[in-house]
Amino acid sequence: MTSFAALKSRAFLWSLSPVQRLGLNLQSYQGERIDIDRVLAQITIHATQSGWQTIRLEPRPGVHLEFYHRPAAASPTSSDPPRSVYISAGIHGDEPAGPLAMLTLLRENQWPGPFDLWICPCLNPTGFRQSTRESDEGIDLNRDYRHRTAPEVREHVGWIEAVPSFELALCLHEDWESSGFYCYELNPEGKPSCAEEILKAVSPICPIETATVVDGREADGSGIMRPNIDPAEREQWPEAFYLILHKTRLSYTVEAPSDFHLPTRVAALVESVKAALRCQARTG
Repeated sequence: MTSFAALKSRAFLWSLSPVQRLGLNLQSYQGERIDIDRVLAQITIHATQSGWQTIRLEPRPGVHLEFYHRPAAASPTSSDPPRSVYISAGIHGDEPAGPLAMLTLLRENQWPGPFDLWICPCLNPTGFRQSTRESDEGIDLNRDYRHRTAPEVREHVGWIEAVPSFELALCLHEDWESSGFYCYELNPEGKPSCAEEILKAVSPICPIETATVVDGREADGSGIMRPNIDPAEREQWPEAFYLILHKTRLSYTVEAPSDFHLPTRVAALVESVKAALRCQARTG
């Protein structure tokens, strides 16, 4: 396991060298692991110190999920409902950059925009403990949002149904096969897009994916994927599909390339969140 402090100490040295693939990932993610319980404890500390409200769920014995809410500051000149944004990470236990990005964002506590924020720092803690994509019950949680066989997914959906709808949803991921950063945009109503701004902000940190086939799907080489979201065409739903069908009309799933140094991936995800919030504050 690698501590967050150790990763920070290496980041400067790595920044002196060109960002390049490590060549570690063969058939699966083979990079650095994190102590998820320690990371989540640090997240709790920083969230509590910054005044976030904590929601603690227990989907099954011994498994806890902690979500956080920071209400937007009340506006003295507007009676409009708050503009809510949802951010999640850690649904795959072999994608450590997402929870670390959440920790970084909470530690910095500099959130662009006047948003009511709802965050889920780690949706699959048992997967992280064994460094597997799936939960310890062998379920890929990010394919379970249609049938909801996993207690974690059922509990998560129950919580989502109880909170207000979101103006924007962000899901933080990694792709161990990719050569660069990319994002999925779900935008069925053609709202102003933030995808280009997200990639522009990330590009100084790590390469953008230029492949024409990404995650088994055709791509145009821009690093932006805009898939068909007809639910009838998909037997298994990712989290983002559930969100776009039930809680938001604009969603970005951002994917950092796992075969790069972990601080690079964390920084890319952090910057993607900040860029999305800046863009949404301006255009939403």
